[in-house]
Parts: sequence; structure tokens; C-alpha cells
Amino acid sequence: MDSIASYFSIAPYDWHAVGAAILCGTIIGIERQIRGKPVGIRTSSLIVLGTYLFLATSGLLTGNALDPSRVVGQVITGVGFLGAGVMLSKDGSVIGVTSAAAIWVLAAMGVMISMGYYSHAIKMALLVVCLLWGVDILEDNTVAMSKGVYSRMKKRRSIAKAKAHRSIRRGDD
Repeated sequence: MDSIASYFSIAPYDWHAVGAAILCGTIIGIERQIRGKPVGIRTSSLIVLGTYLFLATSGLLTGNALDPSRVVGQVITGVGFLGAGVMLSKDGSVIGVTSAAAIWVLAAMGVMISMGYYSHAIKMALLVVCLLWGVDILEDNTVAMSKGVYSRMKKRRSIAKAKAHRSIRRGDD
């Protein structure tokens, strides 16, 4: 009779790595989701987990032509397509670039986890959130950081918010 532990075994993969991948994705995904940005908790977690699984699986392959760096390169290419999918051109500005960059960093964390650097990946996830929030604070509180595209985007957001508030007050649907 099989033990209960064998039912929960995911060998040759590692539950600690899976947990670290989901945690990294959740840390960054919460920040993105709270702000209403693309690439929330589910997507972020799946990107890190998927990258880990691709690279962990590539380590199991055997043969003369096996080169793990090629797998990393292919993952980076695939993630680039995901990132391109969240970027849009709107009124002369390109939006979604930060979300695309977040996708790229999420994949890098999956690579780190596949190499056994769980705590390093978690620290990087926290650093990314600090960077995203910190730059937002700088943009909100300094004139030099709120010029150009960012000032136009802020104006659009404040106009959209004002319209939404007026609509809510009038009871429009």
C-alpha cells in the first residue's frame, strides 16, 4: 500500500520550489492587481511557476544535444511575446511597458528558483515591489519625475476618475 506521502510527491520536482514560485508571483501580482494593472496574482504566479517547470524539466532531459542555456533562451523569447501582448499604443503613448517588464522579471525569478536560489528570488520579488511603489511615490511627489508621458497619463487618469465620479453621483450606468 502506498503511503500518503507518495500521493503528494511531485518528484523530480520540488514542493519548496513550487511554493517559492507561487510566492514570488503572488508578491508582485498583488502589487499589480491592487493598482488595476494587467498581470495580476494568477498570471504572475503562473509565469514564475511555468518558467521553473520548463527549466526543471530541461534538467531531466538527456542526450548529446542538450543545452540548458538554450531552454533559458527559448523561455525568454516566449516571455517576450507575453510582454508584447500587454503593451498597447494609446493616444501617442505606449502603455503597459512596466507590466511587460514585470513579466520578464517574473520569468527571471523562475530561472533563479530552478537553479535553487529560492530565497534570492523572494528577495528580488520584494525589491521589485519596492521599486514599483517607490518610483510611483517619486512621480507623485516630485516635479522632475512627473514630466512627459507620465504627466499626460496622470491627466488622463484624473479626467477618467472625475467622469466616473460624476457618473456615479448621477446614477448613470
